[in-house]
Amino acid sequence: MGSPQFTPAPSSNGTVDFDVIIAGCGPTGAMLAAELRLHDVRVLLLEKETEPASYVRIVGLHMRSLELLAMRGLLDRVRAHGRQRPAGGFFAAINKPAPQGLDSAHPYLLGIPQPVIVDLLEDHAIQRGAQVRRGCAVTGFQQDDEGVTVETADGEQLRARYLVGCDGGRSTVRKLLGVGFPGEPSRTDTLMGEMEVGAPQEEIAARTAELRAIHHRFWLRPFGAGVYSVVVPAAGVADRSVPPTLEDFRRQLRAVAGTDFGVHSPRWLSRFGDATRLAERYRVGRVLLAGDAAHIHPPVGGQGLNLGVQDAFNLGWKLAAQIRGRAPETLLDTYQAERHPVAEDVLDNTRAQMELLSPEPGPRAVRRLLTELMDFDEVNRHLIEKITAIGIRYDFGEGPDLLGRRMRNIDVQGGRLHDLLHRGRGLLLDRTERLTVGAWSDRVDHLADPTAALDVPGVLLRPDGHVAWIGDDQRELDSHLSRWFGRPAIRHEARAMGPHVAQRPGHRPQ
Repeated sequence: MGSPQFTPAPSSNGTVDFDVIIAGCGPTGAMLAAELRLHDVRVLLLEKETEPASYVRIVGLHMRSLELLAMRGLLDRVRAHGRQRPAGGFFAAINKPAPQGLDSAHPYLLGIPQPVIVDLLEDHAIQRGAQVRRGCAVTGFQQDDEGVTVETADGEQLRARYLVGCDGGRSTVRKLLGVGFPGEPSRTDTLMGEMEVGAPQEEIAARTAELRAIHHRFWLRPFGAGVYSVVVPAAGVADRSVPPTLEDFRRQLRAVAGTDFGVHSPRWLSRFGDATRLAERYRVGRVLLAGDAAHIHPPVGGQGLNLGVQDAFNLGWKLAAQIRGRAPETLLDTYQAERHPVAEDVLDNTRAQMELLSPEPGPRAVRRLLTELMDFDEVNRHLIEKITAIGIRYDFGEGPDLLGRRMRNIDVQGGRLHDLLHRGRGLLLDRTERLTVGAWSDRVDHLADPTAALDVPGVLLRPDGHVAWIGDDQRELDSHLSRWFGRPAIRHEARAMGPHVAQRPGHRPQ
């Protein structure tokens, strides 16, 4: 599979040149490729598998990921393939409804089959102009001051300015890079699959409700037409490259529930562990890591895919600016500075959740206490915002609480804020009508809107929607434009006296 939008130029040593090669075409790699293509970066995705995964595991997209998809005009397309359910019950599966008034236009979880979201994001990247090669594994690379030479399993050598490893928890790129991956190995395994059952629905519901009071890693949930999603603790830790069998499920169901419920005709079977690891570094020279290549953790809370997609949004515009020669000196370093602590927090909260799922008396007592505490709105809200990533605040220095946080989708003239971010550019939202992006107008849009639903005079948004500056002082704004968007373009200085109005989606600049 490839894309006709651009043809890589041969380099002087006979290899093919790209700006960025991405190892792995999962959700993280595909999203990163699409973000880079917004800025005309030449991208090649190398995926070792010849075909997408055939099993239909349902994954959940949380609020922050839904907001990011809305910022790129993708949400309606993705939402058409998923099923919405109310937010709540995310933390350690403690069944508490979400608090009222969550600060998001998308206060729900979107359940979507994993192969579908992968296909949608891959198609989006290809439509943007990325190339995808399947059945093409990265086996080695060498980097120098000018770029990276990537070797594939069939002996081909490809040349790029940067390489990004989005190739999963067993990342070849991370291993070849020599980056440490400290953490804890799996202590427990859990079986997960979809299959038909022979027992009556009433019997299943009653037995599941009885056991869930103790065994929080056990459930049978109807999935339509006699099919159930089945989760049950495994007998021990096994090699997860070897899929479990239906007999493994039957044996463990009998051990936990006293019956195998007559399970048969599986659609797919898998296992997951509670290994928790975080890469020591996200970047070494011209090679970077993102998604599961940088961090792995148990799937409790449904944060894994979301964390990787959010990595891609953080990295994409920064790497593009570096390639285009527009990046401030330290911009690319902020990728690790911002995303590494976020992953640390996710790993910690999944560790805590796994403890709360234990059937042992001590963890059960803590779970009962936390269940009581979640009746307090502040506690419940804090945990929801943590799991869904809408509570993230990057450290941009001293300033109001809004500084470093993502900007919610407020009303602006003619529409909604996130509709103005489809092109992956920065945005100055100006209630004073006196500010200007001036010589940065080639990479930052300006919307002068005195009616915008803001309680501050102006905000500068990065392409990922985080607030980079708040105020009404032009000199201070210029300093922050330089900090995030590099040196001003001299050829645009004549436009610095007037505002540059943000273009609406679909508008093509003249």
